[in-house]
Amino acid sequence: MTRYVFDCERMKYPNTGLYTYCLQLGKAMLAQLSSSEEMSFYVPANTNPDFGPGAKLLEQKSWHKMYMPYRERYDVWHTAYQSSRYTPANRKTNRVFTIHDLNFLYENKPEAKCKRMLKWVQAGIDSSAAITTISEYVKRDIEKHLDTRGKSISVIYNGCDVAEFPGFDSPDYKPATKFLFTLGTVLPKKNFHVLPCLLQHNDMELIIAGNINEAYAEKIRKEAVLFGVTERVKIIGPVKDEDKYWYLKNCTAFVFPSLAEGFGIPVIEAMHFGKPVFISDLTSLPEIGGEYAYYFRTFEPNNMQAVLKDGLADFEKNGNPAAIQQHADSFCWKKAATEYLEIYRSCVK
Repeated sequence: MTRYVFDCERMKYPNTGLYTYCLQLGKAMLAQLSSSEEMSFYVPANTNPDFGPGAKLLEQKSWHKMYMPYRERYDVWHTAYQSSRYTPANRKTNRVFTIHDLNFLYENKPEAKCKRMLKWVQAGIDSSAAITTISEYVKRDIEKHLDTRGKSISVIYNGCDVAEFPGFDSPDYKPATKFLFTLGTVLPKKNFHVLPCLLQHNDMELIIAGNINEAYAEKIRKEAVLFGVTERVKIIGPVKDEDKYWYLKNCTAFVFPSLAEGFGIPVIEAMHFGKPVFISDLTSLPEIGGEYAYYFRTFEPNNMQAVLKDGLADFEKNGNPAAIQQHADSFCWKKAATEYLEIYRSCVK
């Protein structure tokens, strides 16, 4: 029996992209295992994610950083996030190491902290049999700042699996007019504070969903005051799947001016519904949006307003929701799972 461990300790943060990554990829890989393969999921204590029938759970606790109790022979241990401090105890276990981004280099962190974080990621590369990442942008960033020791980097795009609830029409907050929607942890790197200006010269609302950093949320509110749109900016916190489905399905457009993304799952989720998406042209986002997105080249209010106005007019005249949806659906968790399992299997040949 070939035995794999998928390190999902980042599932301690619900309502995040990494939680979705672990859950959806884990489910898809489990469904593709052969009869001679077994997968265990290393998950935070007191959680019980539903990976599907036959899922074996290994309980993760913080003291495992010092002593890993699961010392039996596993063939592959997949570290699913570059800052994980949990490593296989058995030296014969092959490690697959996924790097989602090096965003810490672009977040105004102290230089000493960046060096420490780079050193930790480098140690992960050094101790791994295979390296994967989630976009060509991140691959280039890794090659620029780290030494891969001659190991190749496999780019495996994330999937997109939006839960749908046909007929659902009662989100916790239901706007009374047309609205722009965005989704993500409300932190400075998401750059959401540049969005209130888009509500000038129209009567739309802006709905921002996701875990809230209150200090940054206050910055967004101050921008809303500056542009006289306070009552139309709604920071609603994390949302359940039914509400997310409703907002994505009914929004006029999806807006995502992020400064640093390894991939950008929310953009694909919006495109799954054939929506016009307005995104920054930074890091991995052009790679994901391709020719199907409209781009904020600067965050100067007048320019952003023009991009939105012209883009919505173009979409109304020339938009092709079916093509947008087809593009989004090419990012598939089943495909991603197949590619990860190929790497697992190559490590044990």
